[in-house]
Amino acid sequence: MRVLVTGGAGYIGSITARLLLDAGHECVVLDSLERGHPAAVDPRATLVVGSVGQREKLDECLPGCDAVMHLAGLIEVAESQRHPAKYFEHNVSQPAVMLEAMRDHGVGAIVFSSTAAVYGEPDTDTDLLTEDSLTRPVNAYGLSKLAFEQLLDWAAVAHGTRAVRLRYFNVAGAWPDGSIGEAHAPETHIIPRILFAMGAGQGRFEVFGSDYPTPDGTCVRDYIHVCDLAEAHQLALERLVAGGPGGVYNLGNGEGYSNLEVVRACAEETGHDVEVVLGPRRAGDPARLVASAKRAGEELGWAPRHGDLAQIVADAWRWHSSHPSGYAGAGS
Repeated sequence: MRVLVTGGAGYIGSITARLLLDAGHECVVLDSLERGHPAAVDPRATLVVGSVGQREKLDECLPGCDAVMHLAGLIEVAESQRHPAKYFEHNVSQPAVMLEAMRDHGVGAIVFSSTAAVYGEPDTDTDLLTEDSLTRPVNAYGLSKLAFEQLLDWAAVAHGTRAVRLRYFNVAGAWPDGSIGEAHAPETHIIPRILFAMGAGQGRFEVFGSDYPTPDGTCVRDYIHVCDLAEAHQLALERLVAGGPGGVYNLGNGEGYSNLEVVRACAEETGHDVEVVLGPRRAGDPARLVASAKRAGEELGWAPRHGDLAQIVADAWRWHSSHPSGYAGAGS
């Protein structure tokens, strides 16, 4: 099939596109390169530089496509708290233009890269989040993602658009050979931040928040390997194009690790250590987010194959140690 992959020059998008190409599909990548990297785009894909809010770019990309894999957007929680209007522009208003273009070009299937941030703060410290858990985001990022999910519901009513929404948790790791990985500037995700600090020989690492209602006082998160995530996107896409229904699915490992546990896992993998500095909380961070992915297993046939935190960190370290400056000369 022919697939439009928005945000396909980004971390998750580039790995998902490579997986689709390896499976024999054709990929057109649409990316503004504001935060993506042309060097991350597989040469087998067609790269079109532009945003999902540019109708002329969509009219160039969509003809002949069977579906859209929508991974473009802004993703940083703290930034969304400072610039909420920017997040609604990029994550809702611009993709709304894409939905209209899809309708006009007869593309009726979309897999949407959503987030566990739509859930906000869970009711308890122990329950796993399911797709039926209440959605009440505590930051502008999560609210913007939930708003686009709701727009997809209305597109289904108005135009028959079938959508799979994938709500995933903390993504980490890299392509196993270390050729594609995570490269944000600035980097705010904890595993690459720790690995960078260790690789650079820094003696201190700041953890945001130490007074959460968790066993060691630091945030607890469910970590998912980026290749497992990409495989779930492929399964959802193939199901939709085959005529299957849309739906919403959590993607995670069902096990949470605290920030301090993640620091220790990184130290064990790299052989380096850092002094942990316990800093203030980061705005908009819930205490605990851990997924139940039971529905994805039952309906998509998906199960994480790289669920061990040590393997996630090992693959991430392989990328970061061989690419200490990310994609040299590529976007921001």
